[in-house]
Amino acid sequence: MKRVIIIGCGGAGKSTLARQLGEKLEIPVVHLDKLFWRPNWVQVSQEEFDALHRAALAEDRWIMDGNFNRTIPERLARCDTVIYLDFSRFACLRGVLKRLLTTYGTVRPDMGEGCPERIDWEFLKWVWNFNKNKRTYYYSLLSKTTHAKTIILKNRRQVKGFLRQLS
Repeated sequence: MKRVIIIGCGGAGKSTLARQLGEKLEIPVVHLDKLFWRPNWVQVSQEEFDALHRAALAEDRWIMDGNFNRTIPERLARCDTVIYLDFSRFACLRGVLKRLLTTYGTVRPDMGEGCPERIDWEFLKWVWNFNKNKRTYYYSLLSKTTHAKTIILKNRRQVKGFLRQLS
């Protein structure tokens, strides 16, 4: 594992897994949210994000967490491992609520500077509908990705087991 992407619903723990995997494998972690957001939740332009994304992809080793569906095909083409956190909506909502309770009002290390943790109904609705709207698309992408190892983890216990077996 030298170039790993981690995808899945918000609240599944993509950023947490990326950090833990980065520490274990001693590989730099690229949080796509950190590339995308500027202070006060201002989005970078598509051109700027694409340039930052391409620069990160050009590196020899990385772990990238985040979906950003428009650019997943570029990451898939360059990665050697894909980890899909295919968690239930309830597990993801629980993860979002736990994150909210522990980090509300603070800036997480995987977010852009000046973007304190917050929540809104649109995000909760996105999490609730993620599997209905995206699961088939993700499995379709993964079925066409033959050059990279695909790892599908369905719950936090499987994530812990995966990390343990790397030791």
